[in-house]
Amino acid sequence: MAFISRGFKGKRRDPAASSRLPPGQYLVDGFPVLSAGPTPRADLAQWTFSIEGEVDEPRRWTWEEFRRLPSEKVTVDIHCVTKWSKLDTSWTGVSLDTLLEGVETAADYAMVFSDGGYTTNLPLEDLTGGKAWIAFEYDGRPLDPEHGGPARLLVPHLYFWKSAKWVRGIALQLQDEPGFWESNGYHLYGDPWREQRYWGD
Repeated sequence: MAFISRGFKGKRRDPAASSRLPPGQYLVDGFPVLSAGPTPRADLAQWTFSIEGEVDEPRRWTWEEFRRLPSEKVTVDIHCVTKWSKLDTSWTGVSLDTLLEGVETAADYAMVFSDGGYTTNLPLEDLTGGKAWIAFEYDGRPLDPEHGGPARLLVPHLYFWKSAKWVRGIALQLQDEPGFWESNGYHLYGDPWREQRYWGD
């Protein structure tokens, strides 16, 4: 697809950090921007985040309501399927544990959906237990639209395409099904330590 940003080249710069790099990854100094399609610009007055699907009752927050939820600062390593990694990235966001608190569901899977029509699938267990956040700040500043602002999913233990930009909600599901990139050849799960980049990996 011609509208997909080109990849980035680099090399490992800190041998002491090599044990934190999954196979095939290299460190970058900047923060590459890789997107399919144009960057959405959200109107915060119209922004909402939803939990829906196989739930006892759908939940929805406006931006103001979302920002009043308890938030956490986390420092994590992130790994892109295009082989770049960044160590010790700093984020602020609302834990999925907070958003899912009190939600009754028989679902084992989730489909994350975003502005622009992007979707990505994850097992529900990969969003809970302190493993995922809806992040609204990066490095102490509001998240830039190019990096998924006003809010993006952050699931650092999986390849970064799973950390959907411009996130607007999560649909809980009984069955797993592929999202956007997964339907176009990317791995259904995306574990960087097992190099689960593409179908068959």
